[in-house]
Amino acid sequence: MKKAIWWFAVLALLASPAAGQIKTSPLFIIERNVNANVVHYDARLAADGTLDRKGPVIAYWIMLAGDGHRQKLNWIEKKKAYGFTIKPDPSVKGYKMTLVAAPERQITVKKEKDTVRAEAVIDGRPAVLEKMYINASEGLMGPKVHYIEVYGKDLQTGEQRREKLVPK
Repeated sequence: MKKAIWWFAVLALLASPAAGQIKTSPLFIIERNVNANVVHYDARLAADGTLDRKGPVIAYWIMLAGDGHRQKLNWIEKKKAYGFTIKPDPSVKGYKMTLVAAPERQITVKKEKDTVRAEAVIDGRPAVLEKMYINASEGLMGPKVHYIEVYGKDLQTGEQRREKLVPK
């Protein structure tokens, strides 16, 4: 009987969240014309609610073209399409993030009060980045991007912002 109670206690501890467990908060997504699968970018928050210093942002697939399960990005996807670099930037009290898919587009990730958000300039105005749409086709040397549409909400007016970027 004591053994059963002990196992129950162990299982309860394993099922409960750990004191230092990392939480996430959605930032933005990337949709594509290829299929319904979507790449999600989430902020990682430490137990104290601040952006996690070791990895403030994570990216992963939601496989909507299938059963909707979550899947890690593979090495090629990280290096050639959906990966990113991110560095602390004290001037914005957050992080500067650069996507492989749009290296000319700087993204700021920061937390203000209880809100975590990704900010970018969209159509010449500072905005909260909500979504990117990539139109591409497969080629011999990998995907060829025809254009990227960037969507967000103006930081000052709250109006929807949209910009179409065409690679040179």
